[in-house]
Amino acid sequence: MATKANIVIDQGTTFSTSITVTDSDGDVVNLSSYTGAAQMRKHYTSNTAHDFTVDITGNTGLVTLSMNATTTANITSGRYVYDCELTDSTNTVSRVLEG
Repeated sequence: MATKANIVIDQGTTFSTSITVTDSDGDVVNLSSYTGAAQMRKHYTSNTAHDFTVDITGNTGLVTLSMNATTTANITSGRYVYDCELTDSTNTVSRVLEG
């Protein structure tokens, strides 16, 4: 199940937020073989998406989402939805963060 978190991105600024992925026992998940993708949209059916950069710090379970100031400057103000999905080496996709 994905962690739900509301985020605020100020237009024209550099944005970054991080989470640590843990299993049901609270142990950090080793994400060394994972890739990540994250984007936000005005609503979930919108064709226009803004991509986050996703950095994964392998055995620490740390996932960082970021956008540079140029990207955030081009986003119209308002409410959006977003999610972050991780894909393991067997192509299993898991949503770890949404809001």
